[in-house]
Order: sequence, then C-alpha cells, then structure tokens
Amino acid sequence: MSRRSRVLMGLIFVRVSVETLIHSDAARRWNTLALVDQLAHVGSEVDRAIRAHDAGNRNRFEGALGRALELFDLTAADNRWRGARRREILRARSEFCRLFFDDSVSPDSAAGLSRYFLHFAIAARRHAS
Repeated sequence: MSRRSRVLMGLIFVRVSVETLIHSDAARRWNTLALVDQLAHVGSEVDRAIRAHDAGNRNRFEGALGRALELFDLTAADNRWRGARRREILRARSEFCRLFFDDSVSPDSAAGLSRYFLHFAIAARRHAS
C-alpha cells in the first residue's frame, strides 16, 4: 500500500465551514436525517464513484469520490452516532477508499460495498413511506 493510500485511509473527518462543503444544503440539515437516510445518500455517491471509476470517467469519479467522502464525514461527525455506529461508518469509509487506493483489494469488493449500501437505500425508502 502506498503512502498516499495510507494517508487517505487514515484521514479522520475534519470540521469545515458549511460554505466550503460540496453538499452545503445537505450539511445544514444532515443531523436531522435518520442514520438509514444518511447512509442511503452516502451509498448513492459510493455507487456513482464505482461506476465512474469502472467506466474510466476521471472527472465524474473525482466528483463522486469527493462527495462520498464528504457525506461519510458528515455522517461520522453526527453526535448521535457514537461508539460502534461511528466505527462502522468509518470502517465503511475506509473500505470505500481501499477500492481505489489499495492495489491488493479484491475484485469483488466494489460489488460487496454496493450491496452493503443497497440495504440502506431499501430501508430508507420503506422508512419514507
């Protein structure tokens, strides 16, 4: 694993002003969403990043990567999710980073991560109705 990979995987979320966020509107109301809804949104960006990466579309990949990491960080920064929940969020973030920055990642890891987040999307849809 390269130094850059270790640095990206080891990043802990950093609080930044709402004005500098990509999802500035979402950041304002992020803490009002249920965990299942937050992770469904994260999963949407994770899937976009995976699809763009697989298609070789660098611009879309970089945008989706940044948005996904930002939503991971907003979720992890939510004070309602402490202990095991926060560790799970940060573990998912780490696995997401490994997909793109670790040469030894399994080829089916992307599909597994997509399936993981699909469950949150389904649950969020049920939660909304």
